[in-house]
Amino acid sequence: MNKKTGLVTPHIERDLSWMYFNRRILQEAMKPDVPLLERLSFLGIYSNNLDEFFRVRMATLSRIAESEGKVLHAEREHAKQLIKCINKLNSQYAKEYEYTISEVTDCLRKENIFILKEDELDEEQQRFINDFFRRKLSGFVSPVWFSAVKRLTDATDESIYLAVKMEISADEITCGAKKKCPRPDYALIELPVPMCGRFIRLPDRKECSYLMYLDDVIRFCLPVIFSGMKYNLFQAYAFKFTKDAEMEIDNDLNHNILQKISKGVRSRKKGNALRVIYDIDMPRDLLKRVVGHLHLDKLDTVLGGGRYHNHKDLMAFPDCGRSDLKYPSWFPILKPELEENVSLLRLIQKQDRYIHVPYHSFDYYIRVLQEAAISKNVKSIKTTLYRLAKDSKVVKALICAAHNGKKVTVVIELLARFDEVSNIDWSKKMQDAGIHVIFGVEGLKVHSKIVHIGMKSGNDIACISTGNFHEGNARMYTDYMLMTTLSSIVRDVDSVFSFIEKPYSPVHFKELLISPNEMKSCFIRLINEEIKNRKSGRPAYIRVKVNHITDPDIIKKLYEASAAGVPINMLVRGNCSLVTGIPGLSDTIHINGIIDRYLEHSRIFIFAANGENKTFIGSADWMPRNLDNRIEVITPVYDVRIKEDLWKVIDFGLRDTRQGSIVDGTGENRPWVDNDDKPFRSQEELYKHYIALNDK
Repeated sequence: MNKKTGLVTPHIERDLSWMYFNRRILQEAMKPDVPLLERLSFLGIYSNNLDEFFRVRMATLSRIAESEGKVLHAEREHAKQLIKCINKLNSQYAKEYEYTISEVTDCLRKENIFILKEDELDEEQQRFINDFFRRKLSGFVSPVWFSAVKRLTDATDESIYLAVKMEISADEITCGAKKKCPRPDYALIELPVPMCGRFIRLPDRKECSYLMYLDDVIRFCLPVIFSGMKYNLFQAYAFKFTKDAEMEIDNDLNHNILQKISKGVRSRKKGNALRVIYDIDMPRDLLKRVVGHLHLDKLDTVLGGGRYHNHKDLMAFPDCGRSDLKYPSWFPILKPELEENVSLLRLIQKQDRYIHVPYHSFDYYIRVLQEAAISKNVKSIKTTLYRLAKDSKVVKALICAAHNGKKVTVVIELLARFDEVSNIDWSKKMQDAGIHVIFGVEGLKVHSKIVHIGMKSGNDIACISTGNFHEGNARMYTDYMLMTTLSSIVRDVDSVFSFIEKPYSPVHFKELLISPNEMKSCFIRLINEEIKNRKSGRPAYIRVKVNHITDPDIIKKLYEASAAGVPINMLVRGNCSLVTGIPGLSDTIHINGIIDRYLEHSRIFIFAANGENKTFIGSADWMPRNLDNRIEVITPVYDVRIKEDLWKVIDFGLRDTRQGSIVDGTGENRPWVDNDDKPFRSQEELYKHYIALNDK
């Protein structure tokens, strides 16, 4: 209850708000003005997001709903109700998804891109598929009889499966009084997508392109796969399942952290099934076998769907040479200093620098690391790593530095979800190169994105980013990086590494906002200043760009600020537990949610501060996990040019009527009413802005 307004403080459940967010991605795929192949990609993103949501969030809710003992009855009932609400939304969105898949497939045909089923092949295409099976596929297809399957969830939930029913037609057998008709047989086939890809491209004809789902290629080849078994009737239906992704971390003192996480990743493979999606046309006897081997309970999701599943593969749908069906290419902008033979370290020492990827090239940062690796004036490099590219240039530069005698320290987070195995492999390679590797802090994920470069001559350098030091992310995620030699910030960054190594020793930070220490209290103090200034008639506003906002304390404080009349404008891509537009409580809060070609990922915070315009960037969202359970870093920005650019980033986002949606807590994702003739698209305008800056 808000004491001043008498209103109950509304708070949208985090998981419901996530469903609303993911639907915005689906709605992007539904837009006819989005390029056709990009619509397919958004469908793939939607599907991939939903899989991860069930592996993580729904798994947590299921454990609470099914728990006993210390968990209170009210918590269990709340989890059960939330699961029902999510499943209801999921069923609703699944219908929209299947309709969109069908619509986009029809649009592909109009563009002469045909996705053929196994019964639509002519003789020439049949010969091609038979040859493809013999040359590339046969050794990777390994049927398993359902009668031999003990526990289906021992298999991976990242795959698609075909449930196959085989029979002998009546005209092939003689059923007499003493001879019974043979019963059908049932088998399971895991599709070898990693080896062969999901989409098989057939030879083009004139201006037409032809493809097949791998599912249908295997359906076509079933008589060959089961040759010698006397069956001549085959039915095959796709399904996929999702398992609990929680890891069991061993507390055995005889195991080091690498062994514990490795063992935990293996335990994930034994997780319980939470959801199964199957072809709605699957016969009941076949469906019974699938569901029976998954050991589902009444709270789990069993959902009939279309012919194909695991649509995350649509993100890699072949373009068939049709660049006209994709977004026009926006090549990363090279900053002028990258094109010159100059020392980037010296440029940073002269003036604060920044890059805003993917508008700017991530090569700027790679060049900074590469120069530091060979510079005789550099004595040390320290960095945090959360996620890494498959062939990481960042790690290669760090190894180069170690080989050149620099003291290199890397804090790598082994519990970065679904990247644990990759991070373990990288950590071993770095240790072999002589790098001092620190495996985070027990009980706290190290999610901060920071670098400290120690110089022999002093004037050390710090880099603070909103996103991972990951070349792949830097091509798709919008992230901001500050590079500075401001001594107070650089000293604080160095102290963060001391704090990570000795988390229980007292460390004071002068400039940086650090969680789980004082970050939340600092943000609340900044909001309180805006409330005070507004009541005193001084300039007051709050402008924020984050991925998620779910923290109850921050939300209550924002409601208080809105009730005091503080203008609050926000860009929130994902989870949002705020409800806007409530008279007297949140009517000065406006939130825009942008879904476009790049994933909005940067975190920016601007407070009026009585005309001072306090500006911050960093790695933390306004969520309990970021503010209370992770080591996060937020830095102030003092350089006037960079502050102006950050203001423009938020300003453009708030003006986005082309890709933005109203985030108000309803889940409707309504578009903004645009009074201008031409809708405003923030990502496109930012790209043009940075090109214009380079041309000056």
